[in-house]
Amino acid sequence: MKESMQVMFQKAKPFLAVVFLQAGLAGMDIISKAALNEGMSNYVFVVYRHAVATIVIAPFAFALDTKIRPKMTTAIFVKIMLMSLLEPVIDQNLYFLGMKYTTATFAAAMANILPALTFVIACFFRLEKVKVMSIRSQAKIIGTLATVAGAMIMTLVQGPHINLPWTRSGIDHAHHHGEVSLHHTIKGAIMITIGCLAWACFMILQAITLKTYPAELSLTAWICLLGTAEGAALALVMEKGNSSAWAIKWDTKFLAAAYSGIFCSGIAYYVQGVVMKERGPVFVTAFSPLSMVMVAIMSSFILAEQMFLGRIVGAIVIVLGLYFVVWGKAKDYKSPLGEDQEIMPIKQSTLLSENIIGNGSNSNLEVVTSIVPNGKAVEEGDRELLGRK
Repeated sequence: MKESMQVMFQKAKPFLAVVFLQAGLAGMDIISKAALNEGMSNYVFVVYRHAVATIVIAPFAFALDTKIRPKMTTAIFVKIMLMSLLEPVIDQNLYFLGMKYTTATFAAAMANILPALTFVIACFFRLEKVKVMSIRSQAKIIGTLATVAGAMIMTLVQGPHINLPWTRSGIDHAHHHGEVSLHHTIKGAIMITIGCLAWACFMILQAITLKTYPAELSLTAWICLLGTAEGAALALVMEKGNSSAWAIKWDTKFLAAAYSGIFCSGIAYYVQGVVMKERGPVFVTAFSPLSMVMVAIMSSFILAEQMFLGRIVGAIVIVLGLYFVVWGKAKDYKSPLGEDQEIMPIKQSTLLSENIIGNGSNSNLEVVTSIVPNGKAVEEGDRELLGRK
């Protein structure tokens, strides 16, 4: 009996781990939205977040990458600077700015378009081949179109308000805090979409960089450090003359910066890396909508955000499109014929090193792993750091 329980627990560990991971990432969206609602500048928030992430990751990178860290060259450094601009600066600032204009639930749902965007970019750069007559290629195309359609439904169709039992008594209060105008919804959706596009470009470039600089932790530390510097430069320009924007106390703003930096760039790295090794990238990707559901429930409690039928329908269409793309990629991952290397994105948090401990990817953070004919993960540079905001 005891042995059977141990076996059952071993089988359940990957599921428990990804549920824990998604719950933590959902918490980041809620805390971040609360900090933004209190007036925290999204530009300053991104700087503090990556400063904390640098402090967390740098010691591990220094200690664990000593033997495998290659010599830094000008070409590699330029690529790292570009990655630092794409993800920490462009992606996260637009994601949090879009969240400020909309809701935490809306932002979490829109983030699920990332796999489809990465698929399109990978096709454009010929990193992924599409055979129109192949079922798995058709699934990825249909999934991509579905995610786009779902994003448009979420943005343009509001529909009737959904009265939840725990928010009905505070409906008047919620209308002032949770309802978003169509103008702000469209603006927020555009910002989040461009942010996801920047993140997808970041992952493609990171896959290329890891082939010549295979020290994942060191690369992550460099990206966080340069992202902090570049983000600070942008924040100084955008918040010029507003020194109070940099003030931080023991409040929600401090909690948001510390939580996102430590959890999404620390604990999430390790948990997702372990699960990724055991079950592969498709397994983790399939659970990403769970975070969206958690955010929707928690935001209705904590932030008094409103739910509308149109938003729910749009989110469902996005999730269905996501699973079509995941199913197509799962066939790639399992196929004994395998064709060419393909990239499977998982967005969870800021920057994920596959081997956070023992050198061996999101969130804020996420891993992108290439596929080889025998269906096993590539050890050499085809690994990527991922994450969700």
